[in-house]
Amino acid sequence: MPSSAQRPTSSSSSSRPEPISAVSPELVEAVRVRLACTGAEPSAAQVAVALRAEKAVYGDAEILAVARALCADLIGAGPLEPFLARPDVTDVLVNGPREVWIDDGGGLHRTPVTFADDPAVRRLAQRLAAAAGRRLDDASPYVDARLAGGVRLHAVLPPIAPGGTCVSLRLPPRRTYTLADLVSAGMIAPSAFPVLTAMVAARLAFLVTGGTGTGKTTLLSALLSLADPGERLLLVEDSAELRPLHPHVVRLETRPANLEGAGGVGLRDLVRQALRMRPDRLVVGEVRGSEVVDLLAALNTGHEGGCGTLHANTAADVPPRLEALGCAAGLSREAVHSQLSAALDAVIHLTRDRRDGRRRIAEICLLSRTSTGLVESLPALTFDTKGTSRIGPGYDALAEAVQQDDRPR
Repeated sequence: MPSSAQRPTSSSSSSRPEPISAVSPELVEAVRVRLACTGAEPSAAQVAVALRAEKAVYGDAEILAVARALCADLIGAGPLEPFLARPDVTDVLVNGPREVWIDDGGGLHRTPVTFADDPAVRRLAQRLAAAAGRRLDDASPYVDARLAGGVRLHAVLPPIAPGGTCVSLRLPPRRTYTLADLVSAGMIAPSAFPVLTAMVAARLAFLVTGGTGTGKTTLLSALLSLADPGERLLLVEDSAELRPLHPHVVRLETRPANLEGAGGVGLRDLVRQALRMRPDRLVVGEVRGSEVVDLLAALNTGHEGGCGTLHANTAADVPPRLEALGCAAGLSREAVHSQLSAALDAVIHLTRDRRDGRRRIAEICLLSRTSTGLVESLPALTFDTKGTSRIGPGYDALAEAVQQDDRPR
């Protein structure tokens, strides 16, 4: 996703709540307890009644501020709520009661927000988990769940987290960026634009790879937006993060098991179901387990144009990473590479600059089978930090695959 300095912004005054410095925390707590005892919702009217009962006199602005703070504390994300409302924030991380970090496109940085104590963080984590229908307590001290609106929640309780309750919130993209937007933001070098467009038009099967937070989902959504409007896109994801601008999108989303451990539906189950739904393009939001077997099998049975994302350090690490996943799922090494050579065509690898947090395409590689029978990533185009491209040994084969020979200069 583009950095905060480059992405479109909105007025912060509309997304951040007014400060309530004029209202003491003790009074807010007293109002909270009074509302909890009466069972009343923290509306402005009920807050005004509670404030009068506490013999406190405040104007409309203060009453609305108290009501907003109580809503965030009782049914929202508490002091984290302002960060969730900001369009530039992608991650909110809580490391115990004294550390709250956010990523707003420029890398992680610490905020001045704190919690009163660790039980306050624990209550927040448990309330969010309960809202997702999940359990979080001493018997089940960690949870991974999807909240309303697509926010991904992960939380860990002490003593598993000895430094205090840890909460990680991953926010979905607020909008879909076009390929032109990503070029303007510096994520895509101008010379890569025609190559990426041709790859989608030629229905090559590819993976978008990179580390956490490098913009894999953002780029994949932009690329899927280029698919022919007459094609049917089947998206299989853990949580709905891909948002392509396309008229025919069908989503399948995993479901965790219930408290009894039953009813879970995983990615592998969904990949199999998607194959029966007449997909023109099968898309796996993140390939990370045994579903790689069904994905490779599907792409070997006439389903062209399939794609997905994969965590990998470099493009050269993609074949070994898929080999490890396939072997863990029961395939032999030879079988994995045999299917891989026929199923996937290319890799688009992303990196993130540690200095300024800027995400960018580092290389586009062709997956090629060697004389040993193993598949390797052959660089076709590599890009430096300034966006300058360099042609690699795999460029001619990639150009032939997409039937274009407009070499970047």
